[in-house]
Order: sequence, then structure tokens, then C-alpha cells
Amino acid sequence: MSSIPSSVSSATNHSYEDTSIIEGLVLPLADHCFHCGDPVPQPPFYAEILGQSREMCCMGCQLAAQSIVEAGLEQYYLDRSEINRTASLPTQLTRLEVYDHDEIKSQFVYAQDGMSVAELSVNNLRCAACTWLIESRLDELEGIGKCQVNLTNQRMRVIWDEDKLPISRILAVINEIGYEAKPYRQDTHEAMLARHNNQMLLRLGIAALGSMQAMMYAVALYFGEYSDMLIFQRDFLRWVSLFVSTPVFFYAGIPFFTSAWSAIRARQVNMDVPVSLALIITFFASLYATITGQGETYYDSVSMFIFFLLAGRYIEHNARLKAATMANDLVVVEPVLVQKVAENKAAAERILQLPKENASQQGEVIEDEAQKDPGMAVEVMPDFMQRMDANVHQITSRIAQDWQQSRNQQNAQSQPEGDIESKQMVTAHSLQVGDIILVEAGSEIISDGILLSSTATVSQSLLTGEGDLIIKTQGDYIVGGAQNDSQPFEMLVTALPKDSQIGLIDRLMNRAMSEKPKLAQQADKLARWFVARILVLSVLVFVGWYIVDPSQAIWATVAVLVATCPCALSLATPIALTVSTNRLASYGFLTTRGHTLQTLAEITHVAFDKTGTLTYGKPNLLNIELVAPKIQTESDGLSSTAQKDTLLAIAAALEVGSRHPIAHALLTAAYQLHLPSTQAVQHYPAGGVEAIIDGTVYRIGHKDFALDRTDNSANDIDASNDLTIDLVAQRASSAVVLSCQNTDDNGWQALACFYFNDKVRDSAQSMLDTLKELGIESVMLTGDPSPQALLMAESLGMQAAYNGLSPTDKVNHIQQLQANGAVVLMVGDGINDAPVLAAADVSTSIAGAADLAQVSSDSIILNGQIEAITAAKRISDKTERIIKQNFRWALAYNSIVLIPAALGYVPPWLAAIGMSLSSLFVVLNALRLKRA
Repeated sequence: MSSIPSSVSSATNHSYEDTSIIEGLVLPLADHCFHCGDPVPQPPFYAEILGQSREMCCMGCQLAAQSIVEAGLEQYYLDRSEINRTASLPTQLTRLEVYDHDEIKSQFVYAQDGMSVAELSVNNLRCAACTWLIESRLDELEGIGKCQVNLTNQRMRVIWDEDKLPISRILAVINEIGYEAKPYRQDTHEAMLARHNNQMLLRLGIAALGSMQAMMYAVALYFGEYSDMLIFQRDFLRWVSLFVSTPVFFYAGIPFFTSAWSAIRARQVNMDVPVSLALIITFFASLYATITGQGETYYDSVSMFIFFLLAGRYIEHNARLKAATMANDLVVVEPVLVQKVAENKAAAERILQLPKENASQQGEVIEDEAQKDPGMAVEVMPDFMQRMDANVHQITSRIAQDWQQSRNQQNAQSQPEGDIESKQMVTAHSLQVGDIILVEAGSEIISDGILLSSTATVSQSLLTGEGDLIIKTQGDYIVGGAQNDSQPFEMLVTALPKDSQIGLIDRLMNRAMSEKPKLAQQADKLARWFVARILVLSVLVFVGWYIVDPSQAIWATVAVLVATCPCALSLATPIALTVSTNRLASYGFLTTRGHTLQTLAEITHVAFDKTGTLTYGKPNLLNIELVAPKIQTESDGLSSTAQKDTLLAIAAALEVGSRHPIAHALLTAAYQLHLPSTQAVQHYPAGGVEAIIDGTVYRIGHKDFALDRTDNSANDIDASNDLTIDLVAQRASSAVVLSCQNTDDNGWQALACFYFNDKVRDSAQSMLDTLKELGIESVMLTGDPSPQALLMAESLGMQAAYNGLSPTDKVNHIQQLQANGAVVLMVGDGINDAPVLAAADVSTSIAGAADLAQVSSDSIILNGQIEAITAAKRISDKTERIIKQNFRWALAYNSIVLIPAALGYVPPWLAAIGMSLSSLFVVLNALRLKRA
């Protein structure tokens, strides 16, 4: 890295007020890191050095610089003569040990199943053998659980036991074998890829110029052989060819040599080993011929070979870069600075306990309701706020109201009060649970939290694919990754940015991009096997030609090494998987496991949950059935419609404040009605709601609760109330009963029965028809015991349907299909179906924005569009075909070119062209998936 010396002006630190002390300080170029000289992201990191705030490129350089200053070693910056990434640090510190600090680790290391997990950016990866080399070397370390390197996006994921192995040791081992690894961050990772791309382009340009000049002189030499060229003229052209080929060999060819040397030092082989051997043999054989004047020179072949190799790899690199950045578009780079206004740790801790308590209660409610009444067997909606009951929302609302009151008092007194602090800008990484932040209009919401302001309008399109704006009220849950589309609002942080829902999406994608399916593992193994055999074969070819014609031995060996290099074989799988994975992401189908694509291509059955999967999971009021003569006698003269409106208003009034799906449906149906005021509202788990309206006690809930029955009757007919719940006749999926208490005998009288229907998704029918055309059987496995569930499956044309199933029953059905040889895709909501999702061969979840923390599936449909399943099947099938095509082409090319190369019919320059074209064919064939 070039640098310019300069003196630092007017330092603010008292220790360096004399500027003469720091005269001659070497400064980096503008917008480059003061510590290592690399380009800085925007906005950059900062560290205080020699009395001034200096720009840093990453958190590692930032903390390294801070550690140097804190250790009293600032003299290091005065003594250094240049700025580069390899400049040695003071002996008391090493850069990699910086990553062992808790503050730094917390920014890129997270816990999973008792192990530590880190996402890293890796530079200088060139082929599948590079990824295998890193994985095999790390696997030798004690404490490593799993290491997966992704060639396409230059990233890796490592799982290890931090008690046995520090992260600095992992990074050091990677550096020792010739690769550079840093904690992954999207902006710095993209800067690293861009820097690597520029270096490749520079090397490619030098190789192009050198090869053109070398070819010009080679043409003269070739013609000179037939026109009696003088020896001194021949030698002159050879020396000039050497001159123009030297920078090509020693600069443009360096990546091949360093990669090969790293592999050899690790006692392994990669694709660059045969390439480097061919280049070194050809160049130094030509050099020997130039010096001695005996034999032939092939400087043109060396230069062209390097040029074609670099051209092929440059195109491959850009294709991989473009494919990898498609996935990054789903996840925004979090803002570096946020405005913190106060903190309330106690409130945050209380809120964090509510989902766990509510989830436990909801589980009991769902199970009990399913047993008591099919009409109440409605599964929980996939939205955190709708899983919160009224009591939970009252607590969050009360916390928000208390905050607003304290704010109002502060504004009235113009003095800080309690925990309230002055506004300050803090880094996103420094946010803590319990901090209260101000979210500006139009900005991304940095983390999950609770809305403290009165209202807010947010967009969750990044998370769910739904473009509609969502109105949030005080106490509502705000999802990290959403965007504030209204006025500024304040929120209480309940999750760190890295633990927010948008952070989790990124983590799931990283896991999918790091994991390798069996097909990719087999390809890597085959490529390594091929390289080893090529080296053995090249020795045999050399020995054979040395016996027959020693003058051709070197060139035949070089041709074999070059022409049969399995570069295309190593690219056959990873480039296709990356392109297809990101193509699926454009449909909102997010793969979270590496095997997903391969298994999707093999499925024979698709099993669906019903509520929230085939249906929207949002009940709509279908019909109101009047069942009480009391209403008819007390409301003489009222039409049936007016009576229904009166009862609907009462039912909706009872459900005000409730987050149950049924409550939402009633309140939606009654939005134009005047709701009476309620008193003494009580919520009964596994029952319903009770309240007093105008002196009369009302209840709404399942039939046994509404009629205050202590035992379950054997049928749905109540003779005393003349109440019959017939879901089949009403074509409903659920029902609730409204009742009132008689003042005479304190008994309960049924007033009306409300029937609800969960609408089938608009695209469900076309999706099932497409699966049927593909020869894939569809099965419905639902916990809804109502007969309507079976009727819905029949109307959709599903081959089989089972209702009233427990999670264990669903798993048994999946296992029975698998025992019969089926490969099953399970589609569920990602929460209630966790056991069956795990049991299936491959699974996907139609998940809401707040479900992701509990997703146990292999993939997620983020936009709620169930037709993405057919797109996933189509793309996975095409991916399998293209991978097989790439394999066949790579193996056929290497097999066909081997014999003529060994027999001496393929010159080295033609072998280089053939190998490059073979790799380009594989890449271009895989890029066809972008149009799948």
C-alpha cells in the first residue's frame, strides 16, 4: 500500500502538543485505514491515536489501535516506515489476539447448542481444493466442531468450543496456510471482494499486454525458422520475449504459485499445483534455452497460459460475486449510529419474560380448546403480537404509558428525571437490551422492541414480502429490519441488533450458504482425487517421452498438466448451487440448510399443515345464528339483521383488547357498529371472555365455557338451549357461542353462535394442481379436528387428508410415508409443527416476521406466497440437470483431451485455451439458472 509522509498538525492530546515529536509520521492515502492502509467503509470506524481521531477499516484494526495506545506503545506509529497489512505490530501485541476480547467477539460470535459460531470473510479462495484445505486443516484442531467454507461468496462458518480454542488461533491457522480471514461484515466483505477484483483485473491487464508482445516476437521466431534467421537475431528476440514475459510470470502468475505453495506446505494438493508446475517448468526451460542457445523457448505459451487462466478466473469471480451479492440484497447493512434517549432495564427484563409465559399458556389453551370443542380449534396466528393475550398487551402498554408520562413531566420541568438521560449518538453494536432509542422517519429499525410512542407506521416488506403499511399502537411489538414510514418514534430495545429478526435472517442465510450438500462434497472429493492422479500421470508421460524423444518430454508433460486440470470439475457444483439459491431468494424462498436444493429435486410427496399454510390463518366471520328466544322477545319489532348487529356489537365489545384471531375477526366485522362499554372484564385460559354490559353478565367462547358446563357432552345438541353447532352445514372451520346469565336462576342462556371460516390461500389451488402435474402427491396433516378440514382438502383435490392430529401423529404419518420409500417435503408454520418439520426429508415454513427465532425448517417462505413451493421444485430440478450436465462435460473434456495431450498433439498454449474454455462453459451453463 503506498503512503505519503506528512507531519500531523495541532494535536489535541496533551502528550503530543509538540508537533516536532511526530514529524515524519507516515499517513495513509485519503479514505484509507490509518492502521493497515486498506480502504475504509462508509461510515468508517475511528480510534484516537497521537491526539487525533483516525479512520479505521474494521473493528479489528480499531481495537488493535486502541490496545496499542492503552499499552503505551504509540511510538509504533512513529517508528514505522510504511503502512501495509503485513507490517509487524509491537511484540507485546498481535493483531489476531484482538479478536479474543469479549467486546469484539460479541459482534460476530454467537452461541448455538453450547458451542460458539462465527461467520468469517476469507480472501484468496480460488478453487474447491482451497475450501477443502482450510476445512481439513481446521478439523485437525482440538475443539473444532464443524467448519464449512463457501467458495462462491468467499465466506466460511466455523463452530467450535471456545473453552478449548480461542478464535485468534483459528484465524492464525487460516493465515498460516496462506489465506486471510476476518469477521464477516457485509460492507467490509464487499470492499474485500472489490479489492480482490481490482487486483485480478490489474494482473489480467499485465498478462494481456505481456502475452500480446510475447506472441508478436514468437511469430517472428516461428517464421525465422523457415527463413534462415541469424542466430544473434534469434537470441535477441528470445531475450526480448523473456523481458516482456518476466512481469507476467512473476507478478500476474503469483496467485497460482502462492496457492500451490500453501497447499504443499500443508502436505496437500489443489488445482494450482499442476498449473504452477506447468508454468515453472515451461518458463525455466525456456530460460535455460535462452541462456545456452539450445532448445526451444515458449515464453508466448507461458504468457498466454497465464492470461487465459486469469481471464477464466476473472469471469468466474465476477459471476460468483454477482450471485453472492444477490442474497445480500435481502439484508440491509445496519446503521452504525443510533440516537439513544434513555434506558429502562427493568421494563425490558419484564417484557422478555412475557412471551415465554404467554407461549406456555397459549399451548394449554390450544390443546384444551381442541379437546373441548372443534369450533375453537384454531391454531395460533404466526405473529408475535397476535399470540399476546390482552393481559400481556396491557403490561406492555402500561410500560409505554409510564414512559410517556415521565417524558411529559421531563418536558414540563425541563430537567432530567429518574433514568432519563440526554440524547446521545451511540454505535449500533453498543446498544443494550433496555435502551430507549429514537427512530427517525424513513430509517431502518435497528432491533426488536416495544413501541413507546402513541402510534407508528412501519413497513415489513423486507421480512414478509408484504408491501402494505402496518399501523402500530403504543405497547405493540416492533420488528428489527422493518422501516419507519411515518414520524419519528421512540421504542424500548428488547433484543440486540444481532439477535433481531433481520439479524436472524442473515444468520440463516449464512448457514445455508456455508453448508455443502452431498453432491458438492462428492465433487470436491472427485476433484482432489483427479489432481493427485494427474500428477502421477504427468510423471509417467515425462518418463515415456524421455525414452522415446527427450526433446518432447517437457512439453508433453506440460500439456497434460494444463489440459487435464479439473478446474471445470471443481466449479460444476458450487456455482450452480449459489446461482439457484439466490434465484430462490428472489422468489422469497430462503434456504437455511445446504441440502435443501438437492433434496427438493428428489421429493415424491408434499405434506401440508392447514391453518396458516393452506389457509391464511386469519378467521373471517361467516354467519351469525340466533339461538335465544330471549333476544326475540326483548327486541320485538327488530329485524333479524338488527338483532344480529346488536349481538355482534356485544361480542366485539367483550373481545376489545384481545389478540386472539377470533377477537380480531369479530372486531373487524363490527368496525362500523357502536360498541357498548364493558365492566369487570375477565379472560379465562382455555375458555373465553366474561364481562358486564348494562348490568348483564355476558360470556363468549367455546360452548362449554359459554354455558358454564363442567363436563363435555357427547354431542353438539343442548336441549335446554336448543343449540346445535353444525360446522359442516355452515361450511365453517370454527365457532364460538355468546351467552348471558339469567337473573332468575343464575343459569346461562345461549344467545347466538358465530361461525368463522379461514379462507384458503388464493394460490393454493394452482400450486396443488402444478404438483399433481409433476407427479407429486399432496397430503394434508392438520390438528384441526373439524370435518370442514377434510372437505377443504377434498375440494382442493388433495390425494389424502388427516385431521385432528397431534404433533406425534403427524410425525408418525411422515415416517410411514418414508418407510414406503417416499421423500417428503413438509410445509408448516414453523412453530407448532417443529417436530414434523424436523422429521421430514426437507421442510419449509410459511413464517411471519416474528417466527424466525423458532423456525426449525430447512427453508422459509418469507413473503407468504405458497406458490414459491412450485418455483422451488422447478429450480431444484433444473439445478440438478445443470449440475449433471456440468459433470458430464468436465469429465468428458478431461477424458478426451488426455490422450492427445499425452501423445504430444496438444501444445501448451492450446491446452491453456481448452482448460479455460471448459471452465467458462461450466460457469455460463450454471448462469442459465438466473432465468429459471
